[in-house]
Amino acid sequence: MIHYTPLSDYDIIEDDLSSYEKHQTMTVNGKMCRVEQLDDGSYQLVQLLSTDPQDYLNQQYLPGTILTNGLST
Repeated sequence: MIHYTPLSDYDIIEDDLSSYEKHQTMTVNGKMCRVEQLDDGSYQLVQLLSTDPQDYLNQQYLPGTILTNGLST
């Protein structure tokens, strides 16, 4: 992917990689998602990874959704 911008790389990409350590990829109800593990052991949906445009219209896969045991709540 090419991203054209007047900003420097340091303004776009975080230097601190510790924020990415909690992120992982998991299957949620048959769909691949990028999630972040929270302190209480549950997960928060960060990004849906799908090629089907209809999946993005599903309320169950909204970013910020809290997941417990791989199921949205």
